[in-house]
Amino acid sequence: MTSTAEKATRLQELHAAPELLLVVNVWDAITAKVVAETPGTQALATPSHGIAASRGYPDGEKIPRDEMIAEVALIVRTAGDLPVTADLEAGYGDPGGTIARAIDVGAVGANLEDQMKPLGDAVKAVEAAVAAAQKAGVDFVLNARTDAFLKTDPETALEEAITRGRAYLDAGASNFFVPGKLDEAQVSRLVGELGERKVNLIGIPGSIPLKRAQELGVSRVSYGPWSQNVALTALAKLAEDVYAGGGLPADTRKLN
Repeated sequence: MTSTAEKATRLQELHAAPELLLVVNVWDAITAKVVAETPGTQALATPSHGIAASRGYPDGEKIPRDEMIAEVALIVRTAGDLPVTADLEAGYGDPGGTIARAIDVGAVGANLEDQMKPLGDAVKAVEAAVAAAQKAGVDFVLNARTDAFLKTDPETALEEAITRGRAYLDAGASNFFVPGKLDEAQVSRLVGELGERKVNLIGIPGSIPLKRAQELGVSRVSYGPWSQNVALTALAKLAEDVYAGGGLPADTRKLN
């Protein structure tokens, strides 16, 4: 069995490699199993929104930390030798402690949101997370996230993101995550300012093609709650078809 330290090193290597790292987010044991067994999977990622929704909570740190960590632990066990990175929101009021808990259950990476808090406070959260990983002796992949494109004026979002990205990377974050619908020019500017294989994006309807993201020097693309929405869309369509007198799609696979 691959150790936590070895998985962390592997995840760092995947982020630094010239090939774009693709992670399809999973939110429980069965989704982790299906994705882990899919050819081409190199790592798994959890979505905070997806895990919260599956347990009956709204997004935004409404799920108790213990429940979130327990689900991450289950996904890590299901993933086997694959590295797992967890979305841990803003750290539940204790970024260092939350990262330490995640490492304890075998996670080797995490997203940490800034929620557009004052820059000084956000940097301190990154520093606390980095310190916790160092104390654990794990080359943890801290993916510091900014909500600049989600919560600020579109005219100033890019400059704000660059400022925050530099600060988080300087504070020890491994990568910088910028969710939102970014165009090629914005992605190119971010990579140019922060470095190749340092910027991570989310795949959403209308986002730039994966091939172009790799050409621009992006490190990773993940899918957040969208993978869950794909599954839920299929479930809703099944219900609609059944109620209309139909049945299972002919291409349905038995995956559990």
